[in-house]
Amino acid sequence: MIKILFVCLGNICRSPLAEAIFKQKITQNGLESKISCDSAGTANYHVGETPDPRTIDVAANHDVPIHHFGQQFKKHHESEFDYLIAMDRSNRMNMIRELGGETDSLFQMRDFDVEAKGEDVPDPWYGGMNGFEDVFQILDRSTDELLKFIKEKHGL
Repeated sequence: MIKILFVCLGNICRSPLAEAIFKQKITQNGLESKISCDSAGTANYHVGETPDPRTIDVAANHDVPIHHFGQQFKKHHESEFDYLIAMDRSNRMNMIRELGGETDSLFQMRDFDVEAKGEDVPDPWYGGMNGFEDVFQILDRSTDELLKFIKEKHGL
C-alpha cells in the first residue's frame, strides 16, 4: 500500500481538501487497494475538528465527499507514509524541523502543478469562497499529476 500524507498548518482547509480530492481520484482509478491518503497540520490549533465549513462547501460544490478530523503532524508520520506533501514552504520547513532534517519522501503540493510548479498553495483562511475555489482548482490539477507520478513510479 502506497500511503500519502497531505500537510498544511491547521488541517482544516487545504490538506483535508487535498485528501478528499485525492481519495476520489484513487477510487475513480480503482486503486483503493494500492494507494491511501490522509492529512495533518503542523500546528495543533484544530486537532479533532472537522474541516472549515468553506472547505466542506467547496468540496460539495464539486461532488467531492470530505470526512476528516484534524490531527497534528508528528515525526512518526515519516515511517507511516511513503510521501509527505506540504502545502507551502512554511509548512515544509515546519515538517523538516519536526523530522530532524530533510527526507526524500517530502514534496510540496505544487511540485506537481503544471501551471505554477513549485509555488505555494495559498492559505484561503482569511478570504472568501473565491479563495477556496482557487485552492480547489490548484489541488485538483496538482493531485492529477501526483497520481500520474505515483502510478508511473510504482508501475500501477
